[in-house]
Amino acid sequence: MDKLHLDQHISRHFNEELELIKSQMLEMGGRVENQLADAIRALEDANSELAETVIDREAVIDAMEMQIDEDCTTLIARRQPAATDLRLVMAVTKTIRDLERIGDEAKKIAKMAILLSEEGSAPRGYVEIRHIGNGVRKMVSDSLDSFTRYDADSALETLQSDRQIDLDYKSAVRELITYMMEDPRSISRVMNILWALRALERVGDHAKNICEQTVYLVKGQDIRHSNIDELE
Repeated sequence: MDKLHLDQHISRHFNEELELIKSQMLEMGGRVENQLADAIRALEDANSELAETVIDREAVIDAMEMQIDEDCTTLIARRQPAATDLRLVMAVTKTIRDLERIGDEAKKIAKMAILLSEEGSAPRGYVEIRHIGNGVRKMVSDSLDSFTRYDADSALETLQSDRQIDLDYKSAVRELITYMMEDPRSISRVMNILWALRALERVGDHAKNICEQTVYLVKGQDIRHSNIDELE
């Protein structure tokens, strides 16, 4: 199992600054996980009040991304990190972008929840929302856990989950389009479900990106455009 062991520096403050940006990123990740869970629950329950809360909280995620990015830039300018230290800082800056975008997707799902609460629940698609939602929530959680433990093997395993998410998404889209063709009256409401499913599929893509950053951090290898089977 590949693990990363960051060097301990003469400067205690440097060590603390490196640990701080990582812990800030993980705090942001925890907030994003809650956002996603609440958005999915708001959609399933047609809970517009919870959906509005998700939308309002998204500004906090944006502010955290900007603050962590600024802290990383300051650290680079002051400490000029090299080797694994620099990879950690760069991995954090890229990961927070993906976390912010997961927050954006959660906001989109919340907006669909509000529309469905106003129009009435869609006749189909909630089983797919629950199934794919559980899958992407696990991917996000596992990707952050891999980063926390500097575990490249776990990151590669989690990364592969995106394949199944994509297959489930395509299958759900085919079924829902067929249903809309059979019952045109359902088109408006089912389209909202489709947009929510699309947002969930994108969450899986961002979780995959986080896994790729973990591999880069631990191995120093950029696998963003690599064949995963060959890497294994």
